[in-house]
Amino acid sequence: MWQFVIDIQRDIYLAFADHIKAFASGTGWSAFLSFLPMGIVFGAVHAMTPGHSKSILATYLAGSSLGMLRGLLVSLAISFTHVTMSVVIALFSLPLVSIMFGGTGAGSSPILESVSRGLLGVIGIWMLWSARFREPHSHGDREGIVVGLSAGLIPCPLTLFVMTFAISRGVPEAGVMFALVMMIGVALTLSAVALTAVFFRQQMVHLFNTRPKLISGLTKGLQAVSGAVLVAVAAHELWWR
Repeated sequence: MWQFVIDIQRDIYLAFADHIKAFASGTGWSAFLSFLPMGIVFGAVHAMTPGHSKSILATYLAGSSLGMLRGLLVSLAISFTHVTMSVVIALFSLPLVSIMFGGTGAGSSPILESVSRGLLGVIGIWMLWSARFREPHSHGDREGIVVGLSAGLIPCPLTLFVMTFAISRGVPEAGVMFALVMMIGVALTLSAVALTAVFFRQQMVHLFNTRPKLISGLTKGLQAVSGAVLVAVAAHELWWR
């Protein structure tokens, strides 16, 4: 299964490279624009691979009280930040890259990873405290968006490769367009994860809706587990990386 996913990514990337070379040689927009929708497939397939904060997204939504629409907003926030950070780093280039990547090479950004995991750790501690000392409550839009933006801070390495290749050929605008289309694909995969997590939680709540005390305990329990997982992820990334 994973080999199939990897093969699809490789084939699309090689096709992208050929189209960028042709576009840079002056073949015009038509051929490149006809290929552009493949970026959606590229992004969706790439987001299926390990990473992209899927587990963090699912864990947070399973322990929150957000509905389908708000869960989608969290997934869109992750997708937007994840891809946009790569585009910004590539466009505003070498000094920023050398600082953010700490000389460790493409695909790794220690400073942004530390900031991302640190913010998620703070949110996890808040969820643990809330589960222990507060009555069950609705998580606001702001908290969900903060989680999405924090989880998405780590730039997408594949988008960086795409942008770097386009810039090296003198056509950064083509790289930006392909990255934006990739974002749609990433958002589709993460949205599926978000909807699944929210649906699972809602079904669990519906199963026990005749037992309010049990629901209260289940809600706080899920929130506490979600908070503990976020804290554990942050601690592991920050101290045992």
